[in-house]
Amino acid sequence: MGNYFKEHRFQYKEKYSASTTFAVAASFLGLIASGCSQQTAINATVNSASSSKTLTTKTTEKNTVIRLGYQKGGIIPIARQRGELERQLATQNIKVEWSGPFDRCATLLSSLNGNRADIGGCGDIPSISGIAAKQPLCIGSVQRPRPDSLSNAILVRGDSPIRKPTDLIGKKVAVNQGGAGEYLLLKVLEKENIPSYQVQRVYLSPNDAAPALYQGSVDAWAVWEPYISIAELEHKARRITTTHPAPTYGIMVVRSDAAKENPVAVKAALTALSEDGKWLNQHTNAASDFLVKELKVSDAVAKQVTKNRGPESYVFPNTEDIAKLQKTADWLLEQKIIPQRVDITKAVCPLETTAAR
Repeated sequence: MGNYFKEHRFQYKEKYSASTTFAVAASFLGLIASGCSQQTAINATVNSASSSKTLTTKTTEKNTVIRLGYQKGGIIPIARQRGELERQLATQNIKVEWSGPFDRCATLLSSLNGNRADIGGCGDIPSISGIAAKQPLCIGSVQRPRPDSLSNAILVRGDSPIRKPTDLIGKKVAVNQGGAGEYLLLKVLEKENIPSYQVQRVYLSPNDAAPALYQGSVDAWAVWEPYISIAELEHKARRITTTHPAPTYGIMVVRSDAAKENPVAVKAALTALSEDGKWLNQHTNAASDFLVKELKVSDAVAKQVTKNRGPESYVFPNTEDIAKLQKTADWLLEQKIIPQRVDITKAVCPLETTAAR
């Protein structure tokens, strides 16, 4: 803001002596100089304060909004219902916005990729696939594999003659391309020494795969919770696998720019999600109640989903986690599921939180 001055004309009807005139003029000029100096200082201070306020406001707006994207049945929508995460982050001047629900990781990752969300929960297979496809994503926190988890399965119709994985030879199996379903099927076939080309993969989203299975368009479906429990308890589907032959990681995926620009807020959100997981592990009935409200399913389905998923425990990845995820990424490359190698070390978000736990 500039300073503007008006020209003032003074007319003197009285005559003054030269000395008197000089003294008055000198005094007047001094006042003008003093006034200009003070006004300049005031304006500079105001301008500085205004600029500082504008900068602070912009920085605050930029650094205090975290958008959480979520799928059905994950910890993020439960945290949304519970409300503790929002209250906790509000004390740190971080505002939370929600995006979802998404039916699968692919659509959630698209939301992150399109700058419509900052953090979302996915499995390691679609997360690595997204990173391999050059999507601007990084690994924030992880949930380590549980060999006894029942949260993934290959399902068939209740009246199907298929009883075991070897019965899948020559059959059609619905999977999500480059995701947890395709990975499960390939790992099951690998364990049973069944060449992958002997089983036809049909690429469908969960919303399309479910009716395809029930109506007989496909013979089996490789999928995860909560779809497993809904299919079993509401549509009489049956699982032909129990535990996963190669248990997978859960991953809180972060939009790369969010991790770079708002590392403090991202770290705070990931930590708060971990705390929600700890609370839910101690209150499984409450976790089931949240699922009933979120998924609009029966209490029986919600309880089975909670049981099959097991404890929620997200931590920041350590060197062992990185090594295991690298092994998975290299396998995906060998199977030509991803187009290029992913360096997991570089794929971990730069939050300065990686440590052995």
